[in-house]
Amino acid sequence: MDIIGFLKSQFICHLLICYIFIVSGLIINFIQLFTLILWPINKQLFRRINCRLAYCISSQMVMLLEWWSGTDCTLYTDPENYHKYGKENAIVILNHNFEIDFLCGWNFCERFGVLGSSKVLAKKELSYMPIIGWMWYFLEIVFCKRKWEEDRKTVMQKLLNLRDYPENFWFLIHCEGTRFTEQKHQISMQVAEAKGLPKLKYHLLPRTKGFAVTVQCLRNVVSAVYDSTLNFRNNENPTLLGVLNGKKYHADLRIPLEEVPEDEQECSNWLHKLYQEKDAFQEEYYRTGTYPAVPIVPPRRPWTLLNWLFWALLLLYPLFKLLINMINSGSSLTLASFAFVIVMASVGVRWMIGVTEINKGSTYGNNDNKQKQK
Repeated sequence: MDIIGFLKSQFICHLLICYIFIVSGLIINFIQLFTLILWPINKQLFRRINCRLAYCISSQMVMLLEWWSGTDCTLYTDPENYHKYGKENAIVILNHNFEIDFLCGWNFCERFGVLGSSKVLAKKELSYMPIIGWMWYFLEIVFCKRKWEEDRKTVMQKLLNLRDYPENFWFLIHCEGTRFTEQKHQISMQVAEAKGLPKLKYHLLPRTKGFAVTVQCLRNVVSAVYDSTLNFRNNENPTLLGVLNGKKYHADLRIPLEEVPEDEQECSNWLHKLYQEKDAFQEEYYRTGTYPAVPIVPPRRPWTLLNWLFWALLLLYPLFKLLINMINSGSSLTLASFAFVIVMASVGVRWMIGVTEINKGSTYGNNDNKQKQK
């Protein structure tokens, strides 16, 4: 292992990275709180400012993937459509098979200049999560309880609020509703058999209602739907912990443009057909190791690294100064308190990483699908 690789794997480096992320994130959340006074005065200014503030947080995660891990990201698409990416509003359908698929989605948002304004359909519990959850609140992210009878009205209203959004945005959506596991796949295919739907080998059945409502509410705002299928070469099993350790991955993403019918039932049928096509592309990828399209590597932009360096310079100096003063004081109580904070910080970091781990994912898709079979 080279010296840089060794340093990337050291816990102290991880702790410093997480310190910068947590402290800068809380500072930005605090600033976002004060932007609320702009909402009744100038809503569009409020939105533009919060897009930039959100970028300061989410770009730090992308920096880990692009610059710290050095993960290669290749896009397979039609060159004729390539120039449209980032210059139009779009709904992006992402498969949900990997622990860092959300991070790869953010990576491509960054490379096409829409990271700060990107949207997601997220579970309500995430809105209470400090830093990212609070950041999403100010970005007008659409949160749902995963109980459609309760969610429909709220989701529609929040989506309609985005129709006058001043920035180009990508609305990222995992139509499967939960991350793929073998157990969830088995249950999902039992539901497919019961409903007379074709079975999928590499995906769960898509949840059509949320997607149909998203298309309906954003039809006059969104120019296209991007069907994106993410894979990693050489049977790599990427994790956020691996990224933090500086492990390099090789991501391939396929994005064609699609047209979606207006009728809700036709939209549902279209989505099921799309997932059958995605399954076929997945089969082809596992067989050949590539997608049937032109590979393009979108240029990596420097802004994620520059943003992180800014916060590192701003926050590390007072930390080191405080540490030196504590050591010089020679107080056992002070040093013990500092050690306690370090331990709690490491626990907090591990908890945040654990949120992304597949084996600690939600049970959504297990219990819900079982109930549908009864």
